[in-house]
Amino acid sequence: MQRVQFTVDQALHDTQNTRALEAAAAAACGPHVLMQRAGAAIAQLALAVAPHAKRIWIACGSGNNGGDGLEAAALLHAAGKWVEVSWTGSVDTAPEDSQKSWHKAIAAGVPFVDRAPKTLGPQDLCIDALLGIGMSPRPGRAPSPLLLEHLNAIRHTAATILCVDVPSGLIADTGQLAPGFEHTAASPPANAGPRHSLSLLTLKPGLFTGVGRDESGTVWLDGLGVDLSTQAPSAWLAGAAPTQSPSRPHASHKGSWGDVAIVGGEGLRQRGMGMTGAALLAASAALHAGAGRVMLAPLDADLLQLPGELPEIMLRRFDKLELENITTVCGCGGGAAIHALMPELLVRAQRLVLDADALNAIAADPTLQQLTRQRAANNPRHITAMTPHPLEAARLLGCDTATVQADRVHAAQRLAELFHCVVNLKGSGSIIAAPEHTPVINATGNARLATGGTGDVLAGLLGARLAALPVDACECLNLAFHATCKASWQHGWMADHWSGDSSLTASALARSLMPQ
Repeated sequence: MQRVQFTVDQALHDTQNTRALEAAAAAACGPHVLMQRAGAAIAQLALAVAPHAKRIWIACGSGNNGGDGLEAAALLHAAGKWVEVSWTGSVDTAPEDSQKSWHKAIAAGVPFVDRAPKTLGPQDLCIDALLGIGMSPRPGRAPSPLLLEHLNAIRHTAATILCVDVPSGLIADTGQLAPGFEHTAASPPANAGPRHSLSLLTLKPGLFTGVGRDESGTVWLDGLGVDLSTQAPSAWLAGAAPTQSPSRPHASHKGSWGDVAIVGGEGLRQRGMGMTGAALLAASAALHAGAGRVMLAPLDADLLQLPGELPEIMLRRFDKLELENITTVCGCGGGAAIHALMPELLVRAQRLVLDADALNAIAADPTLQQLTRQRAANNPRHITAMTPHPLEAARLLGCDTATVQADRVHAAQRLAELFHCVVNLKGSGSIIAAPEHTPVINATGNARLATGGTGDVLAGLLGARLAALPVDACECLNLAFHATCKASWQHGWMADHWSGDSSLTASALARSLMPQ
């Protein structure tokens, strides 16, 4: 068993892959063995996360997830714990493995109760074994009142919560709550206890994206002794070793790390809404992330000189940029003014990061869409990276935000294949996708990033990472994909390790970046 941390890459398996692995393992090790191992893993983790729990309530569903909980109940009861079980199943209709675990719990003397104990408090443990990975949207089919009653009791308890496999109601593949399982209260109680999720056999993508991050809490994995190498992952969980003091070759010079140009920052003149700050944030991020030279091409003449704390950034007119030889970050605070420059950028730019208003311009113009799709075909060394938030992704895909959020991994992959580019779909559990690549979920980052300008910082950081790639690289897309994964990971990691006594602002985040 291991606690899942975001320092090493880890394979993720969707429901289809997990079912295949489960079936093969069950055939190899014999009936009921996997459920016994699952129950033992649950009991072990329960004793670890709540060693002094005075009372343990286990809510068990009618399927095999409930069977895992029943198996754990017998073991915890035998260990001398005060265990109570609420089971929504029936011995006549339960799966064969679950029936065996029920009989074991009965034989062990485990008490069964109809309702959740009303006195559960911070000193207790609640185990959610109601539903597992079989949860999927079922239009017109509402969950049973009893199941919802148990689930609401779990969600609002002050006890420590341990979810078996995935939190009940969460779709394992997408990280969204199934219809009918949405929260009925605006927020959990102020005294809500710690949350843990024990993923059995495989790690599921939904634990790390969408609302899965909030629902799951601390994630643990027990592979149940099964060899998972027979199934290729459906996605990867990004990991990277923290680099506190990165080193560069002593013989480096500024040309070794590439040039980054920021094209954006609509001024007040065009629409009365100045957005030069977004371009400055992107430029600052590129500078502090280690780009050899950083240039800023504002979209009008409002920005006549740079702030004193950024003297290294050079102002350029757009027509003076050597787009074929640099990395261009386009769209940060671009407003409506960016549209006129997009055709030239899409045709000439060697390495191009498309963000914010550049993405909106492409979404609204079929000609720009075609130019974006043609970039890689016209020149294999052209690199295109997109950094949309869900609404921008929806505009590019011609759908709504809800559709994107309903399956973030699929949406990012569709977008990458449509425009033959690398995509970083931002949000809780950012998705990095590229054609012919297994998607990556980046789970670093937190709600501190939900403030204006942090997306501009990510765009500038990504620009610096792309600029540092070898000029003559033959696997441009592959290198850009991995550079995007690293940039997304570092961006979130900085937020995760932000000083607890200071607010995270985009400008401070940009200044805190390190070269790699």
